Amino acid sequence: MISLRDAALSYGGRTVWRDVGLDVRPGEFLAVLGPNGAGKTSFVRALLGRQPLSAGTLTVLGRPPRSAARHIGYVPQQATVSAQAMLRARDLVRFGIDGHRFGPRPRAGAARRRVDAILASVGASAYADVPLGRLSGGERQRVRIGQALAADPRILLCDEPLLSLDLHHQRAVTELVDARRRSHGTAVVFVTHEINPVLGLVDRVLYLARGGHRIGTPEEVLTSASLSELYGTRVDVVRVRDRVVVVGAPDGPDALDAPDAPFAPFAPDGARP
Repeated sequence: MISLRDAALSYGGRTVWRDVGLDVRPGEFLAVLGPNGAGKTSFVRALLGRQPLSAGTLTVLGRPPRSAARHIGYVPQQATVSAQAMLRARDLVRFGIDGHRFGPRPRAGAARRRVDAILASVGASAYADVPLGRLSGGERQRVRIGQALAADPRILLCDEPLLSLDLHHQRAVTELVDARRRSHGTAVVFVTHEINPVLGLVDRVLYLARGGHRIGTPEEVLTSASLSELYGTRVDVVRVRDRVVVVGAPDGPDALDAPDAPFAPFAPDGARP
């Protein structure tokens, strides 16, 4: 589904990450972790074809990323929405169905039935006609996932979808994503600061830091030895029951991982937000 070979990304004289070799399989759940500024969002932008690599190769569904964009569902970072915004939940999902199209659109009745089915599948039917500005963060994320799934994507890219959500809504969002990949074989790339809400779902981890990276199962990557070597300083990974706590990992300003524009009707090059 996704293949990188000797991939690198640089800004000016700074190498964000390099020598990344990775294949993502159908139905795989890949978590992308790392401190602020490590290039997690830039990694997603590269997969969308918005950010060219500095070195190496990247293919999505066997082709350049831009050519595969219409097969990608994209859930961007949360953005503040004005309480006065009148765009409704069903309007946002409708953009996911035909917001990229030119020319004839689906019949209104057929499109409405499809929107209703999608909203029902993500548990958002009760607020289908409520303006987005009046929804809670968790409700908006359900709608955003519905929009991303509207075009039946083969790959789902989620950029910090759990930010500002309480534990209940984190669990609801992760269950929706997991259900999709299990039922349709959709590959999931899930950027997050917090591994614990998805720890039981993740097949592999891509951990980005200090221009380097680690790839493997959570048990292989999230260890004191692995992260200490990656950061070049002492890092302790503590496991308490079913939770992982990383202690001592440096963090920095989130200069490279800036949020996307709020509620764009559709992403550039055809990817569905």
